[in-house]
Amino acid sequence: MSNLILLFLCLFLGFFLRKTKLFPENGHLALNSFVINISLSALSLYYIPKIILSFEVIFPLAIAWLNIFLAIAFFGLLAKYFRWSAAITGALIMCAGFGNTSFVGIPVIQSLFGENGLKTVMLVDQPGSFVALSTVGIAVANFYSGGKSSISEIINKIIRFPPFIAFSLAVILNIFSINMPEALDEVFAKLGATTVPLALVSVGSQLSWQNPGIHSKPLFWGLLFKLMLFPAFIFVLYFIILNQRGETIEIAFMEAAMGPMITAAIIASTHKLEPKLCNLMLGIGIPLSFVTLAFWYAVMRLYL
Repeated sequence: MSNLILLFLCLFLGFFLRKTKLFPENGHLALNSFVINISLSALSLYYIPKIILSFEVIFPLAIAWLNIFLAIAFFGLLAKYFRWSAAITGALIMCAGFGNTSFVGIPVIQSLFGENGLKTVMLVDQPGSFVALSTVGIAVANFYSGGKSSISEIINKIIRFPPFIAFSLAVILNIFSINMPEALDEVFAKLGATTVPLALVSVGSQLSWQNPGIHSKPLFWGLLFKLMLFPAFIFVLYFIILNQRGETIEIAFMEAAMGPMITAAIIASTHKLEPKLCNLMLGIGIPLSFVTLAFWYAVMRLYL
């Protein structure tokens, strides 16, 4: 219960601070930078070395990759049917093709599954969401905006990104069964603990609602895919077809149901892929995702 209270309190605080102008303009950028570069790196170094590697880790890792490739296919077909522009199509693929697996995913999973669930979140987020966004996501944004980024530029960005460096180091520690000194492990735990409040305050400070206007139809299809169709696909694939069970699979499924990723929407906006539609996907999609997450959690519990 305390985790749920913290979740909604921090969201409200972020929204309140922005509305009352107690929060500096674009102050969320500083919070985002700290969370992405410091907090998430610390979480990787704290949790990844403790994960028992097995065949099961494939399922959380695959979530982000399935999400973006299905989004490319789904919105590619819809774009032809509705005759959407390249900018609208690209915006939908970016905003509905990546889930908010860290900024919202970490506090939600922590609330539902406890601290131990964050090990699985790191698998979904680092080799999943981050690498998929940095490769396929950048390629999609470039393609639909007419821009260009070379393969070497993309690879260079990935290998220099602090969370990726931390994740790679954590995997090496795991593979060779190297234990962190207890004092250093505690430092990583405390730095990682800043993720939830800072991420949620940042999300709350960025939430805004606008009249959808001409974007009503693409917004509807974008949110339908991200919040309902993709989670339904994962539910059928993981629980019914592949007959998988266990906490790792349950967390992977809940991560599949997260709302749109803030970073993906920012990348889409900076590539001039319908910034207003991107803002609508976040402003409506993230609050709405708390309702749909409760729905999918109830469905999962009833089925299992």
